[in-house]
Amino acid sequence: MLELDGVTVATPQRVLIRALSARVGPGEVLVVMGESGSGKSSLLAYLCGTLAPGLLASGRVRLDGRDIDALPTVQRRVGILFQDDLLFPHLTVLENLLFALPAGAAAERRARAEAALASAGLAGYGPRLPHTLSGGQRSRVSVLRALLAQPQALLLDEPFSRLDMALRERFRAFVFERLREQRIPAVLVTHDAHDVPAGAQVIQLDDQADPAEDGAVDA
Repeated sequence: MLELDGVTVATPQRVLIRALSARVGPGEVLVVMGESGSGKSSLLAYLCGTLAPGLLASGRVRLDGRDIDALPTVQRRVGILFQDDLLFPHLTVLENLLFALPAGAAAERRARAEAALASAGLAGYGPRLPHTLSGGQRSRVSVLRALLAQPQALLLDEPFSRLDMALRERFRAFVFERLREQRIPAVLVTHDAHDVPAGAQVIQLDDQADPAEDGAVDA
């Protein structure tokens, strides 16, 4: 369970997100929509601990009963996917996956990575370099890498936006199915209503942002 209680994010001149509260259960998706500059990506940055200098934030974030808003990024157990797949170009597909896996016996880690590839229809792709894959294949590998790191929550920063329509629909289904299977709560940032899975909670940030009084924010 991912819980947001009274989360506020602001610049010194303007409140982007005011007192946002939400609950995201295992396998559920919270969808955050809004125009550019409404604070969508800043919200994700606050959740994973990478908020840009100059932004102010407050509010409680709990993940599986742990308060994580004051923890360093590496201790939060929160994964994130971006528009770009961000695979390491000098590593093979298998090596990219192994990078995410926790330490352990080499044979066991390799078996887990190869099983993940097979589950995504990519059996035998381990020795290939990312530049030899199609855009959809790279996207699937990026999801597998994020999930093999065993996150307790996953943040999705418009990961579907650069795919063509047919591929986008298949990739959305691929991602949401794995979230349900692994019971991972997720926050999806998007500007496209087609990305919203059935039954998802939706928050429109444009309705929340407002100017700060006297040009300053106490957050």
